Amino acid sequence: MADLVQLRGIRVMAYCGTLPEEQENRQEFEIDLDLEADQTRAGQTDDLNDAVDYGPLCEAIAVIVEHERFFLIEKMAQRIVDQLFESDSKIDAITITLRKLNPPVEVAINTAAVHIHRTRK
Repeated sequence: MADLVQLRGIRVMAYCGTLPEEQENRQEFEIDLDLEADQTRAGQTDDLNDAVDYGPLCEAIAVIVEHERFFLIEKMAQRIVDQLFESDSKIDAITITLRKLNPPVEVAINTAAVHIHRTRK
């Protein structure tokens, strides 16, 4: 099993959905990430340069959801994964769960989500 850096409950407001009101008004999303990366060196050196620095990764997510619009949560999740791979070469694989909180459907539902796993090509 690879080392994991886990980030839970990242909250963002984003434009995502197929309904006109979802493209006009931001909705709340929650993101969980598992970032697979060898953390042996970081554990030995205690140096942030050897670790996966999650601060800039969270900022990269914030920039995406601030400046881009999506119809599907699948596309938004994939875009986040692509950016995180680009942002940190130490990451070997990413598992993301992206939840739309209180989606606009006719039945009572707390979240609609996608859960994807990607490895670096």
